Amino acid sequence: MNPQPIGDQTWERIRAEFTLPALEQVHRRLSELMEDPEPVMQQLVRVFIDDGTFCPGFQFLPGGQLRPSVIELFQRALELQIPHNYFTVWMVTPSRDLAGARPVDRLKGEPAPLLRALESYRWR
Repeated sequence: MNPQPIGDQTWERIRAEFTLPALEQVHRRLSELMEDPEPVMQQLVRVFIDDGTFCPGFQFLPGGQLRPSVIELFQRALELQIPHNYFTVWMVTPSRDLAGARPVDRLKGEPAPLLRALESYRWR
C-alpha cells in the first residue's frame, strides 16, 4: 500500500454525508444503549485527525449498534494492516473492483465482493 496524505476536504465530505462524531460522543451514546459499551468500543473504526479521534457514522445502524458488515470488513483491514484512516477513505471511494460503486454503498449486499475489493486495495 502506498499511503497518500488525506486532506481536510475528505474528512469534511465524510462528516457531511455520514457524520464524524468524536470518540467521546460515541462512548456516551453507547453507554446510554448498553450496560458495558467496551466490547463495542473495541470494534470501532476510528479516524485520527489532528489531535482528535472520530468515528465515521457509516459504521452505525440507525439504532446505534454497529453494522455487522463494517465490523467484518474492518477486522479484515486490520489483518491486512490497513490503517483506520485509509480504511475509512477506501469505504467512501468509488472502486473499480466494485464497478465504480463505493464500498459503503454495497454494505447491504454480499460481503465477498467487498472483501475481494479490500484485498485488492491492500496491494495498490
